[in-house]
Amino acid sequence: MHWHTRKVLSWRASNTMDSDFCVEALEEALRGYGTPEIFNTDQGTQFTADAFTRVLKDHEVTISMDGKARWIDNVFVERLWRSVKYEDVYLRAYETLAALRAGLDKYFRFYNTRRRHTGLDRRTPDAVYFEQTALKSAA
Repeated sequence: MHWHTRKVLSWRASNTMDSDFCVEALEEALRGYGTPEIFNTDQGTQFTADAFTRVLKDHEVTISMDGKARWIDNVFVERLWRSVKYEDVYLRAYETLAALRAGLDKYFRFYNTRRRHTGLDRRTPDAVYFEQTALKSAA
């Protein structure tokens, strides 16, 4: 079993992440995708740990954290990840990182283009976004 698979399985088995896992994921993301200007998280202990914040500071990334106990700050992202987990990841139990990436790509295309959302008056996110973009362009 590859380390990627173990990380996916460990993430699937628990909703908590320790700081070592988060530091490793952060370093991998920085290597693979470059350095962002700002990094936003909640104030979970894994994100306030010296090891985690040191990586960001070493890369001169501005650290942004939601207010303490302010669940509303990231409620939309939390809801999205709940949907991803229960509608895709838990059902498919991906065995490899490549399978996970392909599966998530497929799921997010579905989520944005075909999955109707109650909070969007039964429309898809793409329909709402492109409608708003068209209205702004017309103005």
